[in-house]
Amino acid sequence: MISTEKTLKTYSFEKNLEGLPNTIPVFPLSNALLLPKCTLPLNLFESRYLHMFDYALKKNRIIGMIQPLEKDLHEKNPDVYSIGCAGLIVAFTQTNDNRYEIVLKGLSRYQVLKETDPYNGFRIFNISWEPFESDINKNVVSKLSKRNVFEDKLKQYFKKMSINADWQAIEASNDEDLINSISMGCPFTSIERQALLEAKSLDHRIEVLNSLIDMSINDNDSFKTQSLS
Repeated sequence: MISTEKTLKTYSFEKNLEGLPNTIPVFPLSNALLLPKCTLPLNLFESRYLHMFDYALKKNRIIGMIQPLEKDLHEKNPDVYSIGCAGLIVAFTQTNDNRYEIVLKGLSRYQVLKETDPYNGFRIFNISWEPFESDINKNVVSKLSKRNVFEDKLKQYFKKMSINADWQAIEASNDEDLINSISMGCPFTSIERQALLEAKSLDHRIEVLNSLIDMSINDNDSFKTQSLS
């Protein structure tokens, strides 16, 4: 007797470039930074972005984060940078006041090729993943050999910026998690965040981050107390 039961394919949470779409819905948001393997909470309330969420949920759960150019911030559909980062919807809640609170987990950066026709008010882009194939790599190694020196500099920076940090979590994190969490969590400008996003490698991001921290430490401006979670 021949069995008609099909063999189930093993499910994997891991993604590869071959399985990623070349057309994605995009959420332009200034001063928001998503990096691969990191999570970003978002609050969606505009009608077009509620439609965007439903669209992504029906397709492949992928939303592309990207920053609008500074000169176009007040435009309804501003020009955007050429590099963004796509995230996978890993959690969401529908609130009583008709919002979605969602969490994206960074998959990979992408390069914008062209914008297609909008759908239900939100924007859709044709993109390429190829320039950032290394983002999918699980084992990212850095040259942060003098980590204790970097952490000492961080302490100066946090004190200067009045940032409350969880040092137990910082000391327990690996280099990639540390650099990316600092990049996403600290109060950098949108242009500075874009520079951190576009860094070619983790080592390059470390260089950019070091420069930004040095500039902040040497700046005489005062800032509000903040929390780095």
